Amino acid sequence: MQQQELIPHLFRTEFRKITTVLCKFFGTEHIEIAEDIASDTFLLAAETWPYKGIPVNPTAWLYIVAKNKALNVIRHHKIFSEKITHDLKLSFDQNSEPEIDLTEENITDSELQMLFTICHPSISTESQIALALRILCGFGIDEIANAFLTNKETINKRLARAKEKLRTEKIKIEPVAEQDIDQRLETVLTTLYLLYNEGYYSESNDAVLREDLCLEAMRLTFLLVGNESTNQPAVNALFALMCFHSSRFAARKNQSGEIVLYDDQDETLWDHDLIARGAYHLKQASQGSKLSKYHLEASIAYWHTIKTDSTKKWENILQLYNQLLQIEYSPIAALNRTFAFSKVHGNNKAIIEAEKLNLINNHFYFTLLGELYSNIDKYKATDQFQKAIALAKTQADKQSIQKKMDKL
Repeated sequence: MQQQELIPHLFRTEFRKITTVLCKFFGTEHIEIAEDIASDTFLLAAETWPYKGIPVNPTAWLYIVAKNKALNVIRHHKIFSEKITHDLKLSFDQNSEPEIDLTEENITDSELQMLFTICHPSISTESQIALALRILCGFGIDEIANAFLTNKETINKRLARAKEKLRTEKIKIEPVAEQDIDQRLETVLTTLYLLYNEGYYSESNDAVLREDLCLEAMRLTFLLVGNESTNQPAVNALFALMCFHSSRFAARKNQSGEIVLYDDQDETLWDHDLIARGAYHLKQASQGSKLSKYHLEASIAYWHTIKTDSTKKWENILQLYNQLLQIEYSPIAALNRTFAFSKVHGNNKAIIEAEKLNLINNHFYFTLLGELYSNIDKYKATDQFQKAIALAKTQADKQSIQKKMDKL
């Protein structure tokens, strides 16, 4: 890897590790100090490596520098001489240096504990995702702002509010008690689900696909799978769902970066190893007695990895949507259920079902009606598609609806 590519690459992979371990070391009340040390470490690398050359082991160099900077803060910073040093004396001998553990095992443990800390019920969902992207994924403020199509000031305010909550609530980064895991895990999964969805489809961003967001959500979910306490059926179901969706990434965009709809995707571009991995985790999710929305959505996604347009396929998908709507209603799920209904019972009956929903402020509603009318009344179909384009928020959506209208 070229020198100009190495530091950005290491920033993406190591910044989050250093920050998370130091956050755990200093405590949530001093997250900013942990972030500053991690940032200063990479700044020093950018300043010295071009002149002195890349170290034999760049990652080890970063870890050593980060440790030394953290120890210097403990020795010299006024805040620590007045307050934190007192706290550290409770757990470290006065004559010895505190140990900053940047082993792979402690990094993984720290990331898991930080994930549960970030997803504390007192922190808003938006702030949870922003904090997860910043600390656990190593995203810069500009990147987070771009992901949500907002400005840096808004993101900084969200992060500040979240950090203030951690301070005022005195939330510690520590292993979650076994009896609290089930209660907190639901919030963690919701955050990871929303993070993945923001990458897979965003109404706030014109990008067809943000693979970096999706892959970070998958990485964090896989951390849960790899931990004995959190390797639960719902976690496996969510990971399976992510695998199935991610298996089609290569086929979901054309060379111009435009979205390729499911029916038009080249199946040979699908990642069948990822589909097999999803199937494995969906099977693991079948253990236990609780059925979550992730089980149902993963099962629906599994059927979409079978391109054959068979009645059996759509009957299964329809039944799964019926169950999903009973567990957790959403307008998108209701519209998708109506599309599956059309595949089983025909477009005329599906139009009646769709119009019952009356989602007149949703562009997906008019897009679906346009599709259902396409082989029945092309004038009505065109009218529905035009309404959909008027409501669509992103250029990618407008283009895909226009393509449907052009086919008429």
